[in-house]
Amino acid sequence: MQASRRHFDRAVIWDFGGVISSSPFEAFSRFEAERGLPPDFIRGINATNPDTNAWALLEQSRLDAAGFDTAFAAESRAAGHEVRGAEVLALLSGDLRPRVVAALRACRNHFKVGCITNNAPIGHGPGMTDDTARASAVAGVFALFDHVLESSKLGIRKPDPRIYALMCEALGVEPAACVYLDDLGINLKPARQMGMTTIKVTGEDQLLADLAAATGLSFD
Repeated sequence: MQASRRHFDRAVIWDFGGVISSSPFEAFSRFEAERGLPPDFIRGINATNPDTNAWALLEQSRLDAAGFDTAFAAESRAAGHEVRGAEVLALLSGDLRPRVVAALRACRNHFKVGCITNNAPIGHGPGMTDDTARASAVAGVFALFDHVLESSKLGIRKPDPRIYALMCEALGVEPAACVYLDDLGINLKPARQMGMTTIKVTGEDQLLADLAAATGLSFD
């Protein structure tokens, strides 16, 4: 790759889970069906008191895995069905999406690329997995980014506007020169308000089509 080919004043910024890897929400749904829990039960727990609940504290490294196990169990029990936090953590490692990784590589040839991920201090690295082979594959993807921001290291998480501003500062770009992809609308809102072009990811085909439209690149 020739550095002169890259547009150093433009950037494509990515979420990880639900964008580059499959969404943990898919694993949540399977778990809920297997356990006879109401649909979206786990997501509902995580959306209740979203700035101070066990999930929020975990992603800011204010709880460790053991503390999350106990705290999530209490929150879910209060909602009617006890689920241990350890069971939720086991569902977080999704599968990489090869077509999306290829699109990331293509973007990297033309633009700066960054990743903002809300993650937890578990497993190996930002991919949060204890599987050695998967950890190696995920590490290879993270190595493609010019800069990565992890909530568990910063102590702040999306949708806090500060994390988007920090990424722009790290990449040396203006928000208006950025495309940002995320699977959660709540995380897209502050990026859009800052002036970024935002893409809500609902599937691989839609992601690639919208990213092609936003960047002018073609993804096979």
